[in-house]
Amino acid sequence: MKFKLTFFTSGMLLIMMGMVMLIPCAMDYVDGNDNAGAFFEAALFSIFTGGCLFFANQGGLENFNIREGFLLTTVSWLLLSVVGALPFYFSDLGVSFADACFESFSGITTTGSTVFSGLDFMSRGILLWRSMLQWIGGIGIIAFGIVLLPFLKIGGMQLFQTESSDRSDKLLPQSRQLVGRLVFVYVLLSFLCFVSYYALGMTVFDAINHAMTTLSTGGYSTHDSSFGYFQSSSMKLVCAFFMFCGGVPFVLFIKYIFLGQFTFHKDEQVKGFLAIIIVFSTMIMFWMIFNKDTSLSDDFVLALFNVISVLTTTGYGTVDYAQWGPFMGILFFFMTYIGGCAGSTSGGLKVMRLQVVLQGAKKQINRLLYPNGVFNPSYQGRVLDNELVTTIMAFMSLYVLLNVFLTLALAFVGLDMETAFSGAATAIANVGPGIGGVIGPAGNFSSLPDAAKWLLCLGMFLGRLEILTVFVILTPYYWKN
Repeated sequence: MKFKLTFFTSGMLLIMMGMVMLIPCAMDYVDGNDNAGAFFEAALFSIFTGGCLFFANQGGLENFNIREGFLLTTVSWLLLSVVGALPFYFSDLGVSFADACFESFSGITTTGSTVFSGLDFMSRGILLWRSMLQWIGGIGIIAFGIVLLPFLKIGGMQLFQTESSDRSDKLLPQSRQLVGRLVFVYVLLSFLCFVSYYALGMTVFDAINHAMTTLSTGGYSTHDSSFGYFQSSSMKLVCAFFMFCGGVPFVLFIKYIFLGQFTFHKDEQVKGFLAIIIVFSTMIMFWMIFNKDTSLSDDFVLALFNVISVLTTTGYGTVDYAQWGPFMGILFFFMTYIGGCAGSTSGGLKVMRLQVVLQGAKKQINRLLYPNGVFNPSYQGRVLDNELVTTIMAFMSLYVLLNVFLTLALAFVGLDMETAFSGAATAIANVGPGIGGVIGPAGNFSSLPDAAKWLLCLGMFLGRLEILTVFVILTPYYWKN
């Protein structure tokens, strides 16, 4: 049967998703909240549907190929996003299916945009489920970015292809080992984040939720005022550190923990990412010194926290920086496009791609200056061939075009240009808050028409799966034998 692995794996993931739903179900049941029934119904549906797919398609694992990898990725993420919306839709929140799907897509893709308000008074099960969606999406996108994307050769991710990774007989064993180590590192960092939050004064429930949404760089909170609810500078610095951890390549943590190799300071992405953080944080801190009547320490914490929050596409809010004037609004908006490192939970264009494009541009400039010269730009000790640079340039061009088309579509369904432009950018970059009075750091997406929410769901989905992963299965050639 063609694409048997896709249905088999999707079924297995739906079964796991249904089992996970029983955790917030139990929490609401203990609290005496009626939403326990909503979670139980959604869990039964997910387990039953997943079981049908799983048992009807066993025995397809040995037939995995790159062609099926595209469909497997797209279908599994789409199914999990839709099924993850069911608890919201069945709950007493009274939300439409469009709202429920928007919240779930935003969670699974670790975007962090929300249509919900009144978080401080919601059932603990609903709040926990939102955080769990982002935590699940975080580990999913790391595995997708490190294990699958190098084989699919999308957007230059073949730079991270391991030795012998082009051999099909090595693919599954290597992938299983790598995913196991990724899960261990992800769980370990999440636990350390939880312990740090709890030690600094968060309740157990808040610490669990924020640990999950910090490492996943998702940004969902249990409070309407987001991380601004916590007035501790120490807590914000700890949050900034773990957001940074979520924004760097997880392969480096694996090398350190399992191989004893500390290579963070040698990695080109990490060095570039740190430089970007320092530059933007310094700019904003000096702007605050001259424009705000606050202490130097407060300026430093506020600047560093918000820069890392936006660059890692976490989207935690402490202040409404949109009120700081047009320059600050444009600066933060520009940062949403950059994103974190490839192989992390962050969204955006990724630092690696920007660095490779700059190397390619430098090569072209040198060739103009020295027509007879030979230039071989390298990245992370590897010579960059023209095909790789062209691939990344093509991806970035498609990224910009998708932003343009989504902006036009959002404007067509009634959004003003500011909201449409920033909404498209934040959806595709998976960053969360936009700019303006509607979807800015102090607002949310609940007032948007359903058509706009569906379009934004599509944008979040395409942005999280690196665009080409989805587009390739829409071509007629893909379905030809």
